[in-house]
This record gives sequence, structure tokens and C-alpha cells, in this order.
Amino acid sequence: MTPREQEIQRRTELSVTRITKAVFPSTTNHHNTLFGGTALAWLDEVSFIAATRVCRLPLVTVSTDPINFNHPIAAGSIVELVGRVVKVGNTSLKVEVQVYVESMSSDGRELAIQGLFSFVAIDDDKRPVPVLPGFAQ
Repeated sequence: MTPREQEIQRRTELSVTRITKAVFPSTTNHHNTLFGGTALAWLDEVSFIAATRVCRLPLVTVSTDPINFNHPIAAGSIVELVGRVVKVGNTSLKVEVQVYVESMSSDGRELAIQGLFSFVAIDDDKRPVPVLPGFAQ
């Protein structure tokens, strides 16, 4: 394993990000389930934090792969968002986010949403820069 690969492994292990939220009525839609736009904002936030933990550079979200809404998340649920960096390129990173839902009144949890977000590291002029400047690709 090269020094760059070792550093990527070390940083990605440290970058796993978990955020737990309660689904309150202010975050739901007319079906009394989590509003999709709110869910997407939460996923983008968690993926951004995980990506930032790897490179500690300014980042922008450049794309998402399909976001899979496996089933609705009812008001009054607890959700845990887990972001993991799954790929580190020269100037970009990919972060997978999984959203688990659980009831406030019973044990167990289920995967409700998952998505993949792509980020690019940028400089002050908004141009792409290496994610790990001290480690050549």
C-alpha cells in the first residue's frame, strides 16, 4: 500500500459522520412524513462534513447519484444519518449517506434512504485543487 493509500484509509476511517435527528411536524409534508427536500438537505450536510473531515479544504457539492427513498419516514420517528467517504480521487471525493429510521416507542431500525454525493475541493478562485496536496496521485 502506498503512503497516499495509507493516508486515505486513515482519514476515511476518521471521517465517518453520524447525526441523529427527530422528525418533528415542522419537517414533514402533507402526508405527515419527512419532506424530501429536508431529507436531501440533511444528506448533503452529513456528506459535506464527512468529506471535509478527509481533506480539510473548501468543498462544493458537484453531483449526486440517484437518491433512493426506500420508504416514508413518519413524523415522530428518530433518524440517524451516517456518512462515509467511499472514494478519494485527485480533486474529488464521493460520500455515501445512509439514513436509518427507528420508532420512538419500539426497538429496531431500518434503512430508509441512501445516496451518493460527489464533492470537489476548490481554491479561493473556485478552481479544483488536490484533495490531499502532500500526497501525489
